[in-house]
Amino acid sequence: MNANPEAPTVPRWKVVAATRRTILILLVLAQTVGGLYGMQSVLPYHGGNLLEKGILFLFAVLFAWISVGFWTALLGFWLRRRGGDRYSLVRHHDAATLAATPLARTAVVMPVYNEPVDRTLAGLRATIEDLRATGELDHFDFYILSDSRDAEQWLAERSAWYRLCEEQDLHGRLFYRHRPVNLNFKSGNVADFLRRWGRDYVYMVVLDADSVMGGNTLTRMVRHMELAPRVGILQTSPSLINAHSAFARFQQFANRVYGPLFTAGLAGIQLGEAAYWGHNAIIRTDLFMRHCGLRRLSGFGLFNGPIMSHDFVEAAYMGRAGYEVWMEPELDESYEESPPTLVDELTRDRRWAKGNLQHAWLFFFAPRLRFAHRMAFLNGILSYLSSPIWLVFLILTSIEATRLTLWPIDYFPDQRGSMFPVWPEWHPHWAVGLVLSTLFLLFVPKFLAVLDVLLTGRRRQHGGAWRLFLSVCLELLVSMLLAPIRMLAHSRYVLEALFNVRLHWGGQNRTDETGWRQAFLSQAPGTLLAIGWSGLALRLDPMFFFWSLPVALPLILAAPTSVLLSRVAIGERLRRRRLLLTPEEQRLSPQVDTIAAPRPLNPVRLTAFEAAVLDPVLNRVHRALARRRRPVDAEAWRQWLERCMKEGPDGLNRRQLNALARDADALARLHQAAWTAPRDSYWGVRVGVVKSRDYG
Repeated sequence: MNANPEAPTVPRWKVVAATRRTILILLVLAQTVGGLYGMQSVLPYHGGNLLEKGILFLFAVLFAWISVGFWTALLGFWLRRRGGDRYSLVRHHDAATLAATPLARTAVVMPVYNEPVDRTLAGLRATIEDLRATGELDHFDFYILSDSRDAEQWLAERSAWYRLCEEQDLHGRLFYRHRPVNLNFKSGNVADFLRRWGRDYVYMVVLDADSVMGGNTLTRMVRHMELAPRVGILQTSPSLINAHSAFARFQQFANRVYGPLFTAGLAGIQLGEAAYWGHNAIIRTDLFMRHCGLRRLSGFGLFNGPIMSHDFVEAAYMGRAGYEVWMEPELDESYEESPPTLVDELTRDRRWAKGNLQHAWLFFFAPRLRFAHRMAFLNGILSYLSSPIWLVFLILTSIEATRLTLWPIDYFPDQRGSMFPVWPEWHPHWAVGLVLSTLFLLFVPKFLAVLDVLLTGRRRQHGGAWRLFLSVCLELLVSMLLAPIRMLAHSRYVLEALFNVRLHWGGQNRTDETGWRQAFLSQAPGTLLAIGWSGLALRLDPMFFFWSLPVALPLILAAPTSVLLSRVAIGERLRRRRLLLTPEEQRLSPQVDTIAAPRPLNPVRLTAFEAAVLDPVLNRVHRALARRRRPVDAEAWRQWLERCMKEGPDGLNRRQLNALARDADALARLHQAAWTAPRDSYWGVRVGVVKSRDYG
């Protein structure tokens, strides 16, 4: 009996989470100590000199990092075999209670930045249509929040938005906002929305430009939030879809086969102190506005300025305010896309590396953060810092091999002046055992994931048991080829971040393949380094040469690997042979089908600027949303307008075109001038296209 009935009770999930985390820490420490002992036995001087002490330290960090993933996957396997985690948020209420809970007003917001318009709007259309099928569409409004900088891009977005409003009959429910000054990246875009409209909604669902969510999942999320007022953020675990290139198909397959184990284990460890991934999540808007505002970092270099990776920080601030953040793998019908090529993935990782390393400042200095959220920061930091650690580890082991081969043996490595010599020893059986134990930690979770697929009867969703096995073997081969390439690239990105190299914030490529010239130029440093390293290893010791091949060979083959994996033809050939299949490719899924072949929403024979000038309806739309104040330099504005009337948009640079596209008076004058232009002039020819009704 509670002696003090007024004292707040600790939620059961907190006790369970603390227990699981303690067990995880003990298992990782024990495993790391065992691995460290094995590594110490492998080294000739058993850690007796400074070089070997450095090798042991780096090995301990890397081994512990691998161990955390191993035990997380094992927990996920155990939870899935038990039918799910009974302490998860979605298990707190039965289906009848959930169905009887009324919905609250919710905004679905999609920040975009230079994204393919038809594909982006196709994803939003799929979400809207699926919500309409639930009969609950009236509880949701939709916002497209654009930070695109080129007039051609945001005019196309605005035109597509208007046509989607017409198609879905959502005028007054589907909104478009183009932010003229894009401060603080995506987080600044969402903050701008909250300042303007956040108080109008109880909840906000954040989508990425490549996100799609099912209507039933969205309504379930709102009802779970209504039944759990202490929850500030509810995060889904998105599945990858719509992969066409070989690279994207490998990523998609790995996500669908291995992902459920790792996300179940991660959710089981975090419970109500989970991380927020920045999209495919629902947020309680009043709590988010009160507690999750992001201040500029006040440190030095990298740690001074706006926070680039905002999502983990916002989850930590929500937890600091005393509210819960949950990640629920059982909330299905949540999708996103993978970058189509290795080059695109590494370009994205360059931004993510800098953003995650910034979290080190918050890890050490942010007050009152919960332990789980500090560990989430550490996990994100090590996601990129582990690469230079691995690289330095390889360098130190290479120095060790070189020293043993070329330098005289040091019988007195202890600098404190020991009178007894130390005899270098080599134990091949210890080295083999250490390699096998590392491979065990790396590959057993993947084989458990395959076992989970077989035990749950999902083999047909991946093409059957034989094709599933062959697909896993192919994925393991590709992942081993990509690991050293990512290691070298991430090491470079960490150095750039530490020296605070300024990054260009650009839209993501979702379609283009990688060319041979681009691949050889981007991968040349790693290839040359690997050739030199393996050549040195061969000269020093054949055994060391063979030890270096798993890292050196993928770097030597990096350029052809990057090119071939980017090919859509290879990806489609794998699909036709029923390899790397996922459940969404095996069953009819309206959301996936809608974005696989998006219906065009914009004209195909006119540019977005031309359509904004010529199309009477679009011209009125753009004018209604444009500025009406006089330009600062009226004479320059007049010259740009005259040049555009005479030569078309090709006669203007980006800044001039943006200025005219934002000006209501300029759009009106251009429209009038274009429709009265001679038939053989620039605008006269395009008026003929409009009259022929062959432009849309």
